[in-house]
Amino acid sequence: MNRISEKLKENKKILSIYFTAGYPSIDDTVSVLEALQESGVDMVEIGLPFSDPLADGPTIQASSTQALKNGMTTQLLFNQLKDIRKKIDIPLVLMGYFNPVLQYGVEDFCKKCQEIGIDGLILPDLPVAEYKEHYQEIFENYGLINVFLITPQTSNDRIKEIDSVSNGFIYMVSSASVTGGTHGFGKSTKDYFKRISEMKLNNPQILGFGISNADTFNSATKYAKGAIIGSAFIKMLSNEGFKGIKKFIKSIR
Repeated sequence: MNRISEKLKENKKILSIYFTAGYPSIDDTVSVLEALQESGVDMVEIGLPFSDPLADGPTIQASSTQALKNGMTTQLLFNQLKDIRKKIDIPLVLMGYFNPVLQYGVEDFCKKCQEIGIDGLILPDLPVAEYKEHYQEIFENYGLINVFLITPQTSNDRIKEIDSVSNGFIYMVSSASVTGGTHGFGKSTKDYFKRISEMKLNNPQILGFGISNADTFNSATKYAKGAIIGSAFIKMLSNEGFKGIKKFIKSIR
């Protein structure tokens, strides 16, 4: 069974951390992963930096820009991760944009992910219809869970369609903003959380955007299986480096 599916069965709230591959320095990817696993994180999203992000706020954009300047590429990331399953056993998800995957070759990319031990992909700009028509069979052949995003503006019909083609979790974006753009949750956001919860979807939801500390993590996980922290973690990494990782994760739990 896929590691994501196994993790979602555990009777706990999932803490997932996003960080950008090749940041702060080009060779830091594996070291960050090791520190996160040692700190008790449940799942990690490894960001594949891209020059034209759609949903990333200024903090993640800046980390992506630096990673690209450092020389990070898709192939280099695969090289860095080739032996990762000798060290890391928690679920690993690659998050990025579809253009680099298409350039690499979708089937070649998925095959490489399977060889390395990647469990899933999050590609915010891959439409559901395109995925179903052209890529679902490829992803599933290589044991990859494809994670779709929903927002407060996503209609119930579309959410049900996303749920029907998902086989892991649904990434529930907390608000109509970019990453790192919100602080806390207002009434309309909580109403959205309740609306999704009441739909009784087949796939659990993990909530992202605006999760930065224990308060927002606990608030988010009242309505969702887990939550994702990205911008706040990258800010900490920028300011404190590796020595701050354990303390940061402990502060969330």
